[in-house]
Amino acid sequence: MVAGHHLVWTAYGWWLPNDPRGSSSHEVRVPQIAELGELHHGRKLQQPSRQELREFYQRATPVLAHAVLLFGAGEVAALVESFRQTIRDRRYTCYACAIMPEHVHLLIRCHRDKAEQMLAHFQEASRLALIAAELRPGNHPVWGGPGWKAFQFTRQDMERTVRYIDSNPDERGLPRQLWDFVTPYDGWLPVNMR
Repeated sequence: MVAGHHLVWTAYGWWLPNDPRGSSSHEVRVPQIAELGELHHGRKLQQPSRQELREFYQRATPVLAHAVLLFGAGEVAALVESFRQTIRDRRYTCYACAIMPEHVHLLIRCHRDKAEQMLAHFQEASRLALIAAELRPGNHPVWGGPGWKAFQFTRQDMERTVRYIDSNPDERGLPRQLWDFVTPYDGWLPVNMR
C-alpha cells in the first residue's frame, strides 16, 4: 500500500519530451522540437554533460511557443499561497516542499485523490494564481507537462524523500525553505502497514 506520493513537475520549457537526460514522453508532437534530438523514454543510464544539456536548451528555447521563465521571489510567494490553499481545500497532508527556480517537489501523504489528480489540482490552481498576480501572461501554460510521481511505501522511503526534497535548495546554494503548510513527518503509515 502507498504511504505517500513524491510529486515533481517542471516549469514550461525546462524538460522537453526529447530532453537529452530522457523523459516520460512517448512522442514529440512539435516538429521543430522533434528535430532537436531523439526521444528516449525513461531516464538514460548515461547522463549528458552540463554542456550538452545547455546546448540542447539553447537550440530549443527559440522554437518554443511561449517564453521559458524562472520562478523569482514574486512567483514563489504566489506558488506558496496557491499550494497552501490547495492543501487546505483538498485536505492533503504535505510532508515536504521545495520550490526551485524551474521545478517543484512535494511529498503528500496518500489520500483519496490519486497522484495524477493531486498534480492536476496543484498545477491548475498555481497556474491561475500566477496569471491572476500578473506574473505570467494569460496564455502561458506555466507548467511543462503533467509531472511525475514516485510512490513511497515505507517509513524509510518517506524519510529519505523528505531529506531529498529539503536538501534541494541547499544543493543549489539557495536558502532552506520552511513553509507553514508543511507538516513534519511523524512516521505515519497506513494502518495495514504498521
